[in-house]
Amino acid sequence: MLDADFFRRWMTATAASVDREAERLTALDSPIGDADHGSNLQRGFTAVVATLEKEAPDTPGAVLMLAGRQLISTVGGASGPLYGTLLRRTGKALGDAAEVSREQLAEAFRTGVDAVRTLGGAAPGDKTMIDALAPAVDALGDSFAAARAAAGEGAEATVPLQARKGRASYLGERSIGHQDPGATSAALLVAALGEAAGE
Repeated sequence: MLDADFFRRWMTATAASVDREAERLTALDSPIGDADHGSNLQRGFTAVVATLEKEAPDTPGAVLMLAGRQLISTVGGASGPLYGTLLRRTGKALGDAAEVSREQLAEAFRTGVDAVRTLGGAAPGDKTMIDALAPAVDALGDSFAAARAAAGEGAEATVPLQARKGRASYLGERSIGHQDPGATSAALLVAALGEAAGE
């Protein structure tokens, strides 16, 4: 079973991963975005970790809802609202339980991903974070490792796609050939689940 400590470890592992990959995320964002994806998320997840250390919520749902609120208030651009919504809605779906199973997390995460799809109007194939999150959600019921692999493959599969949503969509065919930064950071978030579980 997964408790509040697990979810704090998940956010800490995500922050460390975003820290390591910030330059790459920004490099991916340069040709098709504002070249600030890495630095924005770095600032956001650093703030999340600091807030969780200060406030120490005691349920999985409360950890994610606090993390989501923090991202919305500290991250500029589209990433803050999208990641914030993902975590807040996942947290809300987990309710007040002190512990949840991986299957319950998978179900709640699907609620979060659906909320992101509604907010951004994106579907799989649109070259957005949904391309990593949708397959990850489907695989999460099996294992964290399966979710990580699915998210990674989903992010890589954005390279040949033409962007249909977000700033990259303004480039039309010129967006083809670039890996989507949002899908790439989403894959980092999913991969951090396995780290939190000690896998």
